[in-house]
Parts: sequence; structure tokens; C-alpha cells
Amino acid sequence: MKHTPQSIQNKTDYEQTRIFRRETERKDPMELSARIYRESEPVVNTQSGKLRFAPAALFVAFIFGLAIWFIFNPKLDYSSSEKRYLQKFPEVSLSSVASGEFGTEFESYFADHFPARNLWVGFNAYYALGTGNNGAAGVYNCSDGYLINKPVSVKNNVDKNVSAVIDFKQNLGKIPVTVMLAPSTGYVASDKLPVIHDRYNDDRYINNAKSDLAESGISFVDLRDSFKEAYENGEQLYYRTDHHWTTAGAYLGYTKLCAALGKKPIAKTDLNVEIYPNFYGTTYSTSGFWLTGPDEIQVWSNPKNTTNIKVKITDGTETKTSDSLYFYSHLSEDDKYPVFLDGNHAITEITNSKAPEGTILLVKDSFSHSLAPFLAENYRKVILVDMRYYKLSVSDLAKSEKAERVVVLYGIDNFATDTDLVWVS
Repeated sequence: MKHTPQSIQNKTDYEQTRIFRRETERKDPMELSARIYRESEPVVNTQSGKLRFAPAALFVAFIFGLAIWFIFNPKLDYSSSEKRYLQKFPEVSLSSVASGEFGTEFESYFADHFPARNLWVGFNAYYALGTGNNGAAGVYNCSDGYLINKPVSVKNNVDKNVSAVIDFKQNLGKIPVTVMLAPSTGYVASDKLPVIHDRYNDDRYINNAKSDLAESGISFVDLRDSFKEAYENGEQLYYRTDHHWTTAGAYLGYTKLCAALGKKPIAKTDLNVEIYPNFYGTTYSTSGFWLTGPDEIQVWSNPKNTTNIKVKITDGTETKTSDSLYFYSHLSEDDKYPVFLDGNHAITEITNSKAPEGTILLVKDSFSHSLAPFLAENYRKVILVDMRYYKLSVSDLAKSEKAERVVVLYGIDNFATDTDLVWVS
């Protein structure tokens, strides 16, 4: 006879009751289901129950904190780092709300005035760089502190603008036309680019433009070889933080233009070189790479031009004058490039009473601002026309001013993307 262990024989009444209930539940499926459901409920630790709400509370506090910060954060009109005016609070009206215009403008307003915006813009730029992208916002982060614009899209306005210049030449009659396009920074300073980058098509654009213009009797000043040679010899022809050429680049372009026009350029030794530090340009402000070091900007001026220079700037019906080619007050501002001729205007006229006779008209972008002061050594009057702001007939202006030459001077990237040059004809 088997002997059952004493521990089993002496089961408590409680255990016997559980056995009885289990046997009973087997006969009642509904009760069994209810018991299983009850036993599957999570067990709440009453000691730490309040802590489980901490992440949600922190998230809500963060959102409300940002909202309060946004409301009371001072709203600036201008961003010094990005060199642009910020979106103002949109006008509220039934029509703007119904059309969605208010919502779109408010999104821009919110983005422009988001708390610590510069910090987030910089973080995004360097995060993109750290995760395998070569740059941010269309700008490559290159070696030796260069920030270089990515090449323009192959779908561009080069052919359309070449055709506009050809039509313009026909309207000018006997006034000769010369075109000069400054190569892009990425094309000349290709050794600064990251290993993986898009192709710069300067050769294709310039070769095609040069060929088409020649067929219409328009001369072309090709800067590619001279720029590459000067760059390889250590000349800094472009700013590291800006898309423009430096004063050295502008002077080299000036000497090549003089050679094409049969003029003798002023010697560099006759110019006074002034150097100003802490220049941050457009590629810096666009990219968000705030840790990039600054450039220096140089003014090369003729010390003999003290009483003979006059500058007249016209925008619509407003006119202002100056006795200097250089507007030094801009050197204390965030954007220092307007030190050259006060920046972008519809018409800028330079007269030099000591220069030889003659008038030259430049249809231009901002690359011309640092070059035109040199041309004032060779022409009594230099007229700059910016098609973004000038809406009258340029051919009529050239004829009325008796211009002996018209020069179309653009950076190749601007020439490829400009949508206003088509109105020049």
C-alpha cells in the first residue's frame, strides 16, 4: 500500500476549497472566461503609479513652454545671420482665412520667429552634414572653409537669355555688344568641393552661349582659362562665404574686359588696398553652417579720385548722389558687399571728370558692383542697369546716352537662373 506524503494529506481547508472551485469552473465555461479575464488584468504597482505619468507631463510642459516662449519672445524684423527680413504677422481677414492665405503666411511667420531659430537652423545643417549629406540648403560644405553653391539645374534659362541678348543687339542698331560671364566658384575652385558633388556645367553653357552670340556679331570675353590659372597660382578669386568674386577676381575680369575693348587697365600698383575683416556672405547665411570662419573684404581705390568722381543712384523717381564709389557705412552692417556702389539699384551712373571721353552701359547683376569702379578709370560715364528693377527700354537709354559700348555682365549662375533679362530687348 502506497503512503501519501503527509504534506498532501494535510491540505488546508483553503486548498481543498480551491480544488473544489477549479473542478466547478470546469463545468461552467462562462465563469472560467470571467476568471481568466480578471487574472489577465495588469498589476499596478501603487508605489510607482504616479511616475508613469511623468513622460506625458514633461511633453505637455515642453509644448506649453515653447508656446509661452514663442508668445513672449521678441519678434525681430531682420535676421542678421540669414541677412533677410523676416515674415511679419499676417493680416487677419475673412477672405485671407477662407482662401488659406492667412494659414500659409502664419506658417512662415511661425517658422521665422520660432524660439532659438538660429540654433535649430545650425543644428539641422550640421545634422545633415553628419548623416552623409555634403551640405545644406543648396550649399556644399567644402575644404578650407569654403561654402560653395551647388550647380544650377540643367533646366535653366541660358538659351532663353542668350536669345534675349541677340534680340537686344538688333534693337541697338550700330552700338556694339559684348558679353562677359563670370564662371561659378565650384567650376574654378573644384579642388575645394567634397568628393561627391553634382557636375558643374560651365563649359557647356559658356561654349554654347559663345557660339550663338558670335553668329549674331556679339563679342564674348571668356574668363575660364585666366581664372583657373590665377586660382592655381594662389589667387583668391571668390569669397569663401559668398557667391561673388572677390575684388581680386573683379580686377582680373576688368583687365580681360579692357583687353577685349582695346583699353589700358589701371595698374594694381596705382590702387590703394584697404582690408576689412569679418565678412559673412550669402552662402554662409543660406547654409546655416554658423561655425564657418569669416572672410575679409577688400576695397581697391584710386587715391587720385578724390574730387572728380560723382555717383548718381536712381530708383523710380528717387535719386541720391555721392562723391565716392565706395559706401563705407555698409562695412559696419551685417551685409558688407554693398560697400561697392551701395548695392542693387535700378540705375547707377558713375562719372569721372578726369577720365577719357566715352560712355559704357552695363546690363548687369551684382558681380558688376566691384568691377564698375575700375571701368570709371577708362570711361567718362559708366551706367549700370539692373533688369530686376529697371522696367523701361534699355536700348532707348543706350541710344539717348550715346553709349559707345554695351556690356552684358553676369555671373554664370545668375545668367542661368535670371528671369528678368528677357525684357532687355
